[in-house]
Amino acid sequence: MSTGLTAPQNRVDRRKQRTRQALVDAAQQLLAEGKSHSSIQEITDAADVGFGSFYNHFESKDQLFEVALAQALQSYVDLRDAVVVGLDDPAEIFTVSFRMTGRLQRENPELVRVLLNTGTKALVHEAGLAPRARHDIAAAKEAGRFDVENDELALMAAGGAMLGLLQLLESHPEADAASLTDEMAYSVLRMFGMTKREATRLRNRPLPPHPEV
Repeated sequence: MSTGLTAPQNRVDRRKQRTRQALVDAAQQLLAEGKSHSSIQEITDAADVGFGSFYNHFESKDQLFEVALAQALQSYVDLRDAVVVGLDDPAEIFTVSFRMTGRLQRENPELVRVLLNTGTKALVHEAGLAPRARHDIAAAKEAGRFDVENDELALMAAGGAMLGLLQLLESHPEADAASLTDEMAYSVLRMFGMTKREATRLRNRPLPPHPEV
């Protein structure tokens, strides 16, 4: 996952950054495993760093897990932004983002488990999924592509559909993630007022290539 950190200039700073990132990586793994209530000792053991090192970087467990979630969400944002670059239609951008996110359950299950175990909190977080989806919904509404009355309710509806889809795919590893994701995307587009014809067109468009995850 992307750290979003700049490279330090000297050996001491590089060592500090490695330790900090080891703690963040351990916290992300614990979040992915649904163990957000782990003790600091369990976190430092998972990071393979000394217990005393923790407070050199974070004031509390809550602060560490917030940073871990923010970095996971930023990883999603970086991938999403790379995929939709060059697209102009906000409805298509929303649809591509939705279809890409569902497919991530197979391509990057650890990232998706962080989102699942965070739950609906991810839908109101200032980073990641919510701001991009909120912007796309508002832009599509302004362009006359979506017919929704309340942008925030529309965001919650789409986000709830996505979290439900990701949980379904997590629970059924044999399921066709692409097919189910596209079916859910179609349902959300219809809920947002699109005609069957246009929702089908957007659902069936080839996805842009995206970077390795």
